[in-house]
Amino acid sequence: MAQLDDLGFFQQLARAGSLTATARELGLSLSAVSKRLKQLEARLGVELASRTTRRLSLTAEGERYLARGAAILEELAELEEALGEQQAALSGPLRVNATFGFGRRHVAPLLSAFCARHPGVEAVLELSNYPLSLGEQGFDVGVRVGEPPDSRLVARRILANRRVLCASPDYVANMAPLTEPADLAAHACLMLRENESDYAVWRLCRRDGREAEQAMKVAGPLTSNDGEAIVQWALDGHGIVLRSWWDIHRQLECGKLVELLPEWQGVRADFHAVYQQRRHVPARIRAFVAYLEQEMPRRVPAPGRTELANRPPDGGDRLP
Repeated sequence: MAQLDDLGFFQQLARAGSLTATARELGLSLSAVSKRLKQLEARLGVELASRTTRRLSLTAEGERYLARGAAILEELAELEEALGEQQAALSGPLRVNATFGFGRRHVAPLLSAFCARHPGVEAVLELSNYPLSLGEQGFDVGVRVGEPPDSRLVARRILANRRVLCASPDYVANMAPLTEPADLAAHACLMLRENESDYAVWRLCRRDGREAEQAMKVAGPLTSNDGEAIVQWALDGHGIVLRSWWDIHRQLECGKLVELLPEWQGVRADFHAVYQQRRHVPARIRAFVAYLEQEMPRRVPAPGRTELANRPPDGGDRLP
């Protein structure tokens, strides 16, 4: 039906945010997209958006058409999927958002494997420095660190994770005493500047839970907004780093990094797959989240004090 086609066209137009971006996504000319929007507005008898080639702003009528249209399209998709779910293979679009480092290393290969199993799924993975809004950006699944503050999202934990205080064996061999978190003030700390956070403050808590979390102001010679650069500097012996277990567990296991203050640990930073609450979650979304829950722990072992953490520098196998 033409009305359903128009609903789908307007959803894509609103998500893209401009006529130019919509034309690029649809493989059409800018004039064709503009003409179709004009025809839709003429049929409805209202203006849906004020626009230039670079930006599109929805009117009140456009916002209503977008919201009600999304609900209608979702109802139709749910109906069709519910009717054929038992017989049909997984199919349809799957839009996923994750952060750059974790997304490249773990989400991308798992999404590749998932799509190889289900060739009918059309996946898009968008990596970003900041978590993107599922609703506003049109994502089906987001991979987040920590529980989402938005109660409208369903969160499924896919990986247990914590931050680890560590340094290279060369740094440890020549460092000043480090027996408690307060001693970090006398050390070169390699800091990650991320999401405009208070990156000069590190938080640690005792493993046994006997004491409250401690926050320490730290300083050092090197700072970056890239986690891989920070880890490499630690491997080069420039100082101490506080990094997530998922990122440095292999270096700990092979002795390239040594865990410090083992009776203390960084705050928990578990990974969750989140998706919007709805009456009927499409099978492809449920299947992908379940796949992440199953496979992610196989890629990263559960965090814990590694047996090789305090092995001498020449002990153990080395990473290739």
